[in-house]
Order: sequence, then C-alpha cells, then structure tokens
Amino acid sequence: MAEHGTIRIPDHEYKERAMRAAEILKREKLDALIVNSNESDYANARYFSGFWPLFERCGVAIAPTGDAALMVGPESREFGADRSRIDKVFVLKEYREGADPAYPELQADTYHDVFKAIGITGKKLRIGVASYLDTSVVIMEGIKAAFPEAEIVRADHIMVELRSVKSVNEINCLREGYRIAELATQQVLKEIKPGMTELQMVGVAQRVVYENGAEYEGLPMYVFSEASTRHAISRSGYRKFEKGDIVQLNLSAKIDGYSAAIGYPIILGKLEGKRRDVVLFGLEAHRWTQKQVKAGVLASDIAKDFYKYYVENGYQNHFVYGPLHGTGMIEVEAPWVETSSDYALQPNMTFQIDTFISTDTFGVRWEKGIAVTETGCDILSPEIGTLYELDF
Repeated sequence: MAEHGTIRIPDHEYKERAMRAAEILKREKLDALIVNSNESDYANARYFSGFWPLFERCGVAIAPTGDAALMVGPESREFGADRSRIDKVFVLKEYREGADPAYPELQADTYHDVFKAIGITGKKLRIGVASYLDTSVVIMEGIKAAFPEAEIVRADHIMVELRSVKSVNEINCLREGYRIAELATQQVLKEIKPGMTELQMVGVAQRVVYENGAEYEGLPMYVFSEASTRHAISRSGYRKFEKGDIVQLNLSAKIDGYSAAIGYPIILGKLEGKRRDVVLFGLEAHRWTQKQVKAGVLASDIAKDFYKYYVENGYQNHFVYGPLHGTGMIEVEAPWVETSSDYALQPNMTFQIDTFISTDTFGVRWEKGIAVTETGCDILSPEIGTLYELDF
C-alpha cells in the first residue's frame, strides 16, 4: 500500500495539459480560454492548476502559447498560491464568495491584468469559456465588461476532449480511490444493524476513507434505505434501519482530485419475491453492460441496446437513465453514454457502469469504475460480487 499522498498527478502533467489545450485553441481560432469552477464542481480549474476553491470561485485563463494563470477570489491569494501548480496567480472580485462582500479596501486584479501576463493583447478577441453551467452571471459580466468587443464562445467541448481519455497517473488515482471506497463499504457491512441511522453509517464510511489516505469523499456518501432508495440523487437522513430493509450504499473516496465511487444494495435480512427479482435484474443488466464495452464501439449503440434489454425483460417502466457515464475528477462527468451519444469509445476513457432501476417503493443501483481497453475494459474497482443479505 502506498504512503498517503504519494499517488498523485505530477507537476509536469499540469503543464502538458495547458499545452494540449493551447493546441486546441489554435485549431479553433480562439485567442483565450477561460475555465471557471466552484467548490462543488472544481474540476476544470483544478485540471490545469491543482487548486480546489473553498467558499469562493476560481478560474484559469490559458493562451494559445500554453501560458496560463490562476484567478482566485479576494480571500484565497495565499491559499491559491500555496496549492496552485500554476505560478501566475491573480485576485479578482468576480470570484468572490456568495455572501457578496464589497471588499472596499482591496486593490483587485482585472481580466486585463491576467491576459497581459499570459501574453494576450487586443480588443476584438475570441474568448472560449468552459464550465459554462458553472460560470456565474457575475463572472460572465466581468469578462464582457473587460472585453466589450470580444466574441464569447461556449467551449465546454474543449474540456470534454481534454479530460475524456485519462493518463496513467489519472487512472492510478482513480484505482486508489476505488480501493479505499471498498474498504469503507466493507466496514459498513460489518457495523450496520437495525436501529442505527443512515447518517451513522455515513460516519463510519467517512472515518475509513480518511484513515486510509483519501483527501475527501468523492461524492456525498449515499446510504439510503427503503423508500429513499428510489432517489437517483439524494442525501442520507435520520431514518433508522429495520430488519428486512433494502439499503443502498454508494461510497467514495477522492485522491488528488479524482473521485471514485462504488455502489450496490445490501439487504438487512433475506430478500424474496418480486423485490428480489428486481434487484437481481439490476445486477444482470450491470453485468450485461460490462460485456458491451470495448474500444471502437459506438456509445449510442450500447445505450440503445441497454434500453432494449430493459424492454425485453419487462422493466421499461423502471428505466431511469443510460448504462454508463464518464468519471474522473467528478464522479459524474462528460461524456455520458446515451442513445444520442455519437462517439466511439477509446482506450483509457473511464466510466462508471451505473445501473439504476426504480420502482414505486424502492430502487437499487449497481455501480463501479472501468477504463476502456482495446478488447474490453479494465475494472478499476474491486469486482462486485453477489447480493449481500446480512443475517441478524
């Protein structure tokens, strides 16, 4: 087992990422790229800088030469400088926190200062902005006010192109995260019992991931039971487990910004009848998906056949979403595998095989991480075995 903190992205890889982005800027005839991030979805700015903001927002500006600068909020000057793999750090009011302080004494930097420092000049610029969904109105207005003659271009596709195929170091971070997430899951299996609450089990999982070297949870820990297992997205609560409950676990660990999650249902007792049929169908659909994955396969073909698999087995009314989604710095990231996905799988693309099925009274999810290979896929997480039915 590696010493805590030693599995990471090396500094040179951050510089290589900026240079790859620069080549795309030249191809797309863009004068600059600005990516923006927040505490919740930090991925695009952290991808280039290694910096994960807290309370405030942050951004990275990249020139067609590959020169780059980190932009942080008024309270993150030292924090950003200490953590960033980019030497140039600027403080802009546009990246302030949600309480919207005025900072009247602050002599803030501007977008002009940032662009000048990375060699971008002129007024009639084509500026690509990525993380479009996470670019606040204040940030966008700031860019437009600084460069009123510029053409602002949505550039999320650039980040999808850069981040979809992972390096060896990225995959190593994910693999370590999955290892730790499984340790947390096994500890929950040992400690869970009727009368305990969902949040108590979250606490057990959090203890294990930090003790074993994670920098954070990869996602808010999912421990749901009975009716709340129908939620595709949810939060754990104070419900006490009862004997016979279906409990959904989705536990996770983050390693140097890479979020790895594994998920499967467990039963506090014996599962029988229709409920058992539904849960085991979900597992079979999960295994079916794994068999479809290999380089060169069209993502849309997998998604279409996956939906057909639900229909043919009489579960079309319980279908929620497609068979896989991208994973990496955020546990759910582009690209998704959907019936409209017009791309072919490539080696070292990483996905979650995420098989969710929902009924009127409960739902279950089987989930694990994979990397695409020429002949199939490499399972990055410990392989999901059979259905856990606990005896009390």
